Amino acid sequence: MAKHSSSIDLVYGLDDKPRFSVAVFAALQHVLASFIGIITPTLIVGGVLGLGSEVPYLVSMALIVSGIGTFIQARRIGPVGSGLLCVQGTSFAFLSSILAAGFIVKGNGGGPDEILSTIFGVCFLAAFVEIFLSRFIEKLRHIITPVVTGTIITLIGLSLIKVSMTDIAGGFGAPDMGAPVNLALAGLVLITIVIFNRFQMHMLRLSAVIIGLSLGFVVAWSIGKVDFSGLSDLSLIAIPVPFKYGFSFDLAAFLPIAIIYVITALETTGDLTANSMVSKQPVDGPIYIRRIKAGVLADGVNSAIASTLNSLPMTTFSQNNGVIQLTGVASRHVALFIAAILALLGLFPIIGGVLQQMPKPVLGGATLIMFGTVAMAGVKIIAEAGLNRRNMLITAISIGMGLGVAGVPEVLSAMPDDIKNIIGSPLTIGALSAIFLNLLLPHHLDAAPHAASEHAGAQAESAESSEDGRAMTAATVSSTAK
Repeated sequence: MAKHSSSIDLVYGLDDKPRFSVAVFAALQHVLASFIGIITPTLIVGGVLGLGSEVPYLVSMALIVSGIGTFIQARRIGPVGSGLLCVQGTSFAFLSSILAAGFIVKGNGGGPDEILSTIFGVCFLAAFVEIFLSRFIEKLRHIITPVVTGTIITLIGLSLIKVSMTDIAGGFGAPDMGAPVNLALAGLVLITIVIFNRFQMHMLRLSAVIIGLSLGFVVAWSIGKVDFSGLSDLSLIAIPVPFKYGFSFDLAAFLPIAIIYVITALETTGDLTANSMVSKQPVDGPIYIRRIKAGVLADGVNSAIASTLNSLPMTTFSQNNGVIQLTGVASRHVALFIAAILALLGLFPIIGGVLQQMPKPVLGGATLIMFGTVAMAGVKIIAEAGLNRRNMLITAISIGMGLGVAGVPEVLSAMPDDIKNIIGSPLTIGALSAIFLNLLLPHHLDAAPHAASEHAGAQAESAESSEDGRAMTAATVSSTAK
């Protein structure tokens, strides 16, 4: 790790103060790299759950709380904040659980206000799971091992692909589902992202998604698929109102979201480790541990603030570590400019109003790649943990159960509604299965009785590999999941 860190040339270190023009330019590159990741989950939730006129306000809140969270993470307020140049943004990892929560309320006859009241209420309370775990994050890896993390991340990606494919076809309830023009728009976006990902220039690769979406948006507008007529009804300024939609709680919605907060804590550990590396900061020892605990604590606090201000849970964005390498600017003072830009953009609902008009096939073409990559990141983590019989058994049963209840929900038809709502979530039943099997199955499952010495050596090697790779594995997850 140290060798890798030393190979990075920094123009401005962590506590250096670059001049104004340099700081603004670096901040704009960080905003460009993270902007789509911040707003896309809100656009998906708004579209799938039919939140309509509330979407522009929700997009504004996502940008504002991203600015607030970035400021807290970099500035450090008491014990909260890593003090690194980290951008905080809306996490894709929560999407499937949040959509499930919304459908529970919708199934009970709730409208947009009731849906948002439950989502934000549940996310607020569940954020305290991560806040609590931040105090002993270094011990959590003994329970949430790479094979568990990989299985859950794979389920997250696979469960969201249906959302992407529905958008590609035209969106839920669209009268032209599957029309050739919809497929063509999605294909254009997908191909554009692939092409720009093949460029050698780092900034073009970082901007591939925003370029693909922009091109798809322009083409869709040119053929009459975009309607800006409703923008005149939007308010000029978006004012954050704490719990604007109320505060509700649902246990069935709470459990899967709480599980994701556990995974997010591990993701953040990996992100902060990678950020420490590129910023030439310690990646072991007491300073490092304090930084990780403070950063994970900030993640939980920022998610609680996000829920309070009507936005989805947040996490650190790992793509910004690439921007630090690209610019050579690791100064945490740049985060203050990033925070200001994001908050300023969030003040104007017209930005969210324009983005809301993005045709579903355009959005679906981009999210298909995003969610597919999330699933593959989970597969990679499982492979790195080792494809022995024990790990394959854990993964096979957990993914099978998760996808099984998603594909055939009737399997739980005889269950009481409360239980059905809890274990009917692919993520909940898959995650609980992975955690329990990981705790119950013996680690010597693959060892032959006459090969005790070989087993001991393999077990020691596996333990060493798991511990050494923990941080980088989590970083790999988050680099693709956001």
